[in-house]
Amino acid sequence: MKIWDAKYECMPREELEQLQLERLQATLNRVYKNVTFYRKIFDELEIVPENMQSLSGLVKLPFTSKENLRMNYPYGMFAVPLREVVRVHSSSGTTEKPVVVGYTRNDIKAWTNLVARVMTAAGVTRDDMVQITFSYGMYTGAFGFHYGAEAIGASVIPMGTGNTEKQIMIMQDYRTSALISTPTYAITLAERMERIGVDPKKLSLRVGLFGGEPLSEAMREEIESRLGITATDNYGLSEIIGPGVAGECEYRCGMHIFEDTFIPEIIDPKTGEQLSAGRVGELVLTTLKKEAFPMIRYRTGDMTSLEYGPCRCGRTMVRMNKTAGRSDDMLIIRGVNVFPSQIESVLAAIVGTAPHYQIVADRKGARDLLEVHFEAAEGTFFDEMKRQKAFLEMVEKRIRSVIGVSATVRLVAPNTIARHEGKAGIVIDRRKT
Repeated sequence: MKIWDAKYECMPREELEQLQLERLQATLNRVYKNVTFYRKIFDELEIVPENMQSLSGLVKLPFTSKENLRMNYPYGMFAVPLREVVRVHSSSGTTEKPVVVGYTRNDIKAWTNLVARVMTAAGVTRDDMVQITFSYGMYTGAFGFHYGAEAIGASVIPMGTGNTEKQIMIMQDYRTSALISTPTYAITLAERMERIGVDPKKLSLRVGLFGGEPLSEAMREEIESRLGITATDNYGLSEIIGPGVAGECEYRCGMHIFEDTFIPEIIDPKTGEQLSAGRVGELVLTTLKKEAFPMIRYRTGDMTSLEYGPCRCGRTMVRMNKTAGRSDDMLIIRGVNVFPSQIESVLAAIVGTAPHYQIVADRKGARDLLEVHFEAAEGTFFDEMKRQKAFLEMVEKRIRSVIGVSATVRLVAPNTIARHEGKAGIVIDRRKT
């Protein structure tokens, strides 16, 4: 398996940590000089960038939160004048002001290189025809993969979202070999192929890179079996750079974080204490090369763990395990951490479900109980009890395989679950009342 940037991806850890320290020192000086938010908080905490003499000093630096970014909307966190910014992206901002991020020309070059690393690790080569089904807009996903694929020398089909049957037609006619999508959309494609009589085995598809939502092992197996491809996971977020933060190699034993560009930490989301390797906590990232929008100890809100052991692929960089969910919506059920995003990913992949659901945690005696209520699509078989029972048992089995505990699933009529802005109302924890 080829490695795109072996100089850095396979760098001895001692050299890597020295490089991180040098780049961290430069980043701290950059933000202190050019970002009012950081200069003010550094002064308050009596932090002098020149005094950072080892990576162990990272714990003394303040965290940056998404709320800090929103309070400095739109350009308050930029570390360069706008005349040096050649690209602006943002988060969705559906219920409040979005997070705005900027890129200099050097940032775009670095981003392109990082995504080329991810795609090469997944097996994409210059001989591939890459079909991108992410939205081309303010979201970073489509553009990141677009430029990464072009850097490799692959051909890009910039399809964008939706129009599923046309997506399939393009796959057939243009001989698409690499698919970029969310896991649930890959399953949607497989289901539509079955419905219209297209045999995935007759396509040229061989590899898929999936992001934008959690890729459980159950979903990976389903995608691979139904589409006949190798499915790889990757991780990124707009506030840090977009896709290109981490990605799986051929051995798929965690996503390699590109530590020459980012310093990862795992913290206890409640106390902020740094946790040791292997322990699950909230992922915190510090950028080391970003010019326009550097981030110091950014709290991603994503729960995961880090593995520093050697990987058979030859890359020396730390691996992050799959994100288990968000630090702000975790439930503990019978000692197991359960995240709504895990359940949502299961429901979204099942034919006949609408995107409206509710999770109810309750307690009977000393036992925690979990119920999942979700709306059936119009015309679902309410009057066929045998089919409905089999359907619910299948959903319960899938949820149990993903979250590790059993849940009772209840199908409710369309439009009966109250609509809320954002995630509010999705989880009802009656154990707290």
